[in-house]
Amino acid sequence: MTGIYVHIPFCAKKCPYCDFFSVAYRKKTADNYIDAVLRNLQYYSGIIHDEIDTIYFGGGTPSLLSAGQISNILKTCDKSFRLRNPEITLELNPTGRRDTYLHDLKSAGINRLSIGTQSFSDDQLRLLGRTHKVNDNLHIIQAAVKAGFENISCDLMLALPFQTEKLLSETLNLLTIQPITHVSAYLLQLEEHTPFAENPEILSNLPDDDTAADRYLQAVHALETAGFHQYEVSSFARPGFQSRHNYKYWSCEDYLGIGAGAHSCIHHRRFYIEKNIAEFCDFPIQKEIIISENACDDEEKLMLALRTSQGVPETALSTNARKKLNLFIQNHYIRRHGNRISLTPEGFAVSNAVIAALLT
Repeated sequence: MTGIYVHIPFCAKKCPYCDFFSVAYRKKTADNYIDAVLRNLQYYSGIIHDEIDTIYFGGGTPSLLSAGQISNILKTCDKSFRLRNPEITLELNPTGRRDTYLHDLKSAGINRLSIGTQSFSDDQLRLLGRTHKVNDNLHIIQAAVKAGFENISCDLMLALPFQTEKLLSETLNLLTIQPITHVSAYLLQLEEHTPFAENPEILSNLPDDDTAADRYLQAVHALETAGFHQYEVSSFARPGFQSRHNYKYWSCEDYLGIGAGAHSCIHHRRFYIEKNIAEFCDFPIQKEIIISENACDDEEKLMLALRTSQGVPETALSTNARKKLNLFIQNHYIRRHGNRISLTPEGFAVSNAVIAALLT
């Protein structure tokens, strides 16, 4: 099974913490860009022969596209590939669209929404430079349910400046009573050359590593208590609602990326597309820049699997790694379950360090 990722690199306003590739929305540019997306999907239909079981619209802000444009992309996917009951996700901002847009998305074929809620505190949303407020979060979720969506994910940002235990608790309390099925909870990462990384007030009020870990574990506990099972470092879902598309990345399944800045991994061949919209629009076919011809080797599969709650068979570890296990288990970073081992929530909080220690 293969997944398709379509990158929509347009935003109405760039968030000060964001390092994802995006540019200001212009209708003519967006129209040309969609034409290029359709052209590339048709091209890859002659190369990708697997069934397609996930399609993901990421960005940027995919919800800046019209429902008609989304529909055209999905119709092209249907004509070009063999679709098998696909999970079709669209990232959506809480503002900027009428409720009828959600109905039109559902009619177009979107069956999963990923909403950029980020926080349920107006002060924190203002700090993040978001254009929406808490009431917008609440409204878009309710409107999505009324439109017939049964699979709704919300984004949650953790370890923000000024994010106290009480403030995060209020956000979690409001988030977890919503009619949603999935939460993606991310620690704030300062990316170079973003306004956040150059803002003295932000820099001086960032939580230290211990406090960031506390906020993360607070979120894990609250989400688990509310019925959202942690199945990956940053991902929590009600039973049966894990993101099928994102799981491809962690299990080294094939995925095809379309669009400027998109990444792909097809038959162990990993490549990306230059972050250049004009080039993507002008070239007949997107230009693939090869990263590796032998991606997803055993070590990478092990590293990615350790990001998930399923973990790995203990026998998959090297002799040297197995010697380190008892220490990690004693410190509650790793647990054994049957013949497998996986990270605990405390281990997920420092996953990069634990995984690096196991693989060296």
